[in-house]
Amino acid sequence: MTAAPAVAPVTGSVAPVTGSMSPVTDPATDRAHIARLYREHLSSGRSVLGTVLGGMLETASDGVWVFTEDGRRYLDFGGYGVFILGHRHPHVTAAVHRQVDTHPLAGRVFLEPVAALAAEALAARTPPGLDHVHFVNSGAEATEAGLKLARAHGHTALVSTLGGYHGKTLGALTATANPKYQQPFRPLLPDSTAVPYGDAAALDATLAELGRRACVIVEPVQGEGGVRIPPPGYLAEVSRLCRTYGAFLILDEIQTGLGRLGSWWGMDAEGGSPPQPDVLLVGKGLSGGVVPVAAMVATPAAYAPFSRDPYLHTSTFAASPIACAAALAAVEALESEEVVPRARALGERLLADVRAACAPYTGGLVREVRGRGLLIGLEFAEEQAVGELILELVGRGVLVNHSLNATRVLRLTPPAIVGEEEVRLFLTALTEALRVVATRIG
Repeated sequence: MTAAPAVAPVTGSVAPVTGSMSPVTDPATDRAHIARLYREHLSSGRSVLGTVLGGMLETASDGVWVFTEDGRRYLDFGGYGVFILGHRHPHVTAAVHRQVDTHPLAGRVFLEPVAALAAEALAARTPPGLDHVHFVNSGAEATEAGLKLARAHGHTALVSTLGGYHGKTLGALTATANPKYQQPFRPLLPDSTAVPYGDAAALDATLAELGRRACVIVEPVQGEGGVRIPPPGYLAEVSRLCRTYGAFLILDEIQTGLGRLGSWWGMDAEGGSPPQPDVLLVGKGLSGGVVPVAAMVATPAAYAPFSRDPYLHTSTFAASPIACAAALAAVEALESEEVVPRARALGERLLADVRAACAPYTGGLVREVRGRGLLIGLEFAEEQAVGELILELVGRGVLVNHSLNATRVLRLTPPAIVGEEEVRLFLTALTEALRVVATRIG
């Protein structure tokens, strides 16, 4: 990977990118012009948000860095869980370049080899029994495919968890139990229920009523829900209850899978009694940070309706050669570069350091710091603190995320390739930002 430029002082300007184009001469790097285009053609709300964050235009990326049009760089500790390998990983980028130069999109008449090889590579890394892969273009599409597959087996009663996030298309939105996103689009799918996350007894009571009609969808750790970590053994108990009542189980590892939690899959943390899902949802990191791609992976029995009739659930761009080239290369890089154990070690170190930085404010500004692997959440006493801290970190050259289903939680999802120098930069920025925010809002 291209070496990152020397780290700039946190309190100073971010290091320039040589050869960046002038915002005066290039309309693509004119902030006012791009903001106007957002207002007129994309989203006025997004335009306002971009202006609040300083109006910068992200125009390049490399490794752990995102670059703006004026030559500044930002350490990416956000990216919504996509960049476990960083930006433009060389193995993934090279594979995509080769595919673009040969056959980026398929005509769907003949068998296409890249999709088959990518499916083989992914299935070799999924838990035992999950061998049939259905590639799609996004996590929400993976959720929709899983829900449709459950319905093909007669599991028409959807059971999700409060605070869970599974996408915003109509079926996925039904499972994303947040009234803020659901209300404008009601009625959603009928016969749906949300139970408290981590509460196996509540799920037991619901399944006792629904029986085998139920389709249960759950995350190993709720990412958008604010990095909510369930009690030990929760997933195994969910799996046992689904088998007891004949329910269909979808495990959503779109954010938590492929090393994000310091293990290949979030379900691996269950140890001796792993869950046995009918469907596993995969995304984000599967892209290698280069081309959007996600997948629904199922057991042979669960996948049978899609296997018998390949036209039962289709998409023009799903399993495109260019996307599958990225997926194949991403899985290869995760394995050959031992990214998963690195994510585990780096995550343990970062969690301890973030807790230490937040310690002076715990019980006041900061309620809790929690995490697993490279998914870390900082919960604050007030929602205002999250926005203030994001702005302060941006001003110090660091990008982070908020949580869509937990507005008081700031979320860290850094790449596994972060080095010691970048860790020090982040911790310095966080320490200074916390001090400013604590002073400002008391």
